Amino acid sequence: MDDKYMSKLSPTVDFWAGMYLLVIALLSIFGNAAVLVSAARRLTLLKAPELLTVNLAVTDIGMALSMYPLSIASAFNHAWIGGDTSCLYYGLMGMIFSVTSIMTLAVMGMVRYLVTGSPPKTGIKFQRRTISIMISVIWMYGSLWASFPLLGWGSYGPEPFGLACSIHWSGYGESMNHSTFIMTLFVLCTFLPCLVILFTYFGIAWKLHRAYQAIQNNNFQYGNVEKKITLMAVMISSGFLIAWTPYVAVSFWSMFHSQEQARMTPFVTLLPCLFAKSSTVYNPFIYFMFQRTSRHELLRLERLIFCCSHQTNSTAEGEKLKGKTVKVTNETCGV
Repeated sequence: MDDKYMSKLSPTVDFWAGMYLLVIALLSIFGNAAVLVSAARRLTLLKAPELLTVNLAVTDIGMALSMYPLSIASAFNHAWIGGDTSCLYYGLMGMIFSVTSIMTLAVMGMVRYLVTGSPPKTGIKFQRRTISIMISVIWMYGSLWASFPLLGWGSYGPEPFGLACSIHWSGYGESMNHSTFIMTLFVLCTFLPCLVILFTYFGIAWKLHRAYQAIQNNNFQYGNVEKKITLMAVMISSGFLIAWTPYVAVSFWSMFHSQEQARMTPFVTLLPCLFAKSSTVYNPFIYFMFQRTSRHELLRLERLIFCCSHQTNSTAEGEKLKGKTVKVTNETCGV
């Protein structure tokens, strides 16, 4: 067997890495399958933006089913199984699902930002057809980037520890071909989507903060809804970034430190890779954690936002009518 596909770790480390991946795979498969079953049961009640959450579950379970069994078997085998062919397949699947996941999160952030605080009748409303087209474009975008190494721009190769494959990061300094591919990939598939995720969810938090202040200023009581919704947004958006940031950092280190004496030990490169795999597990837990409460609270908060907005924008001439409006909106908002 080619030496590059031999594990650079001890058999004990390989065994526990395999056990860890096995647990992650099972949790991911069952958790995301539960999300898909839940979505299927209430298919007619699903709002258009919720299709993005379903798509995220599809990418997570797809990664767990198509990639994890190969890496688990390789860990227990103490060597990569399948050689160049399986390495190419693994890298291809990893690129498709990872790019699709982060782009889904970016689009999810933009959609949520646009609909948060928008009036039901006059504001932005996304139809299922529109979201379906977005999802199709996301998958085509991920597939396009995954196919570039097959067409000669960039390449796939084994990870430094020898039990997984991905983009050939250490080839950054070897040729202009690898350098341009890796930097373009980083900008268009990592940096810009992360900026979108961060700015949109900060924008959502700011909108909710102002809405909650308006509610308090108008003597409405609504408990901790702002905290709950903001927490849900932060958990969904930051979880993916936290899981993948160490892997990206290590990958960049290997790009600029290809010399043997400057390379990290195989065990150090293994840990971020294992940590990144956890990104397929936590989304189902977040989904079910907020499924029962967040949907009802979002609807109530939306009504409260527009009730307060209507009162705030009332003119002095309509002061008498404003009192009547408060009475009506109090009943409408269920306060």
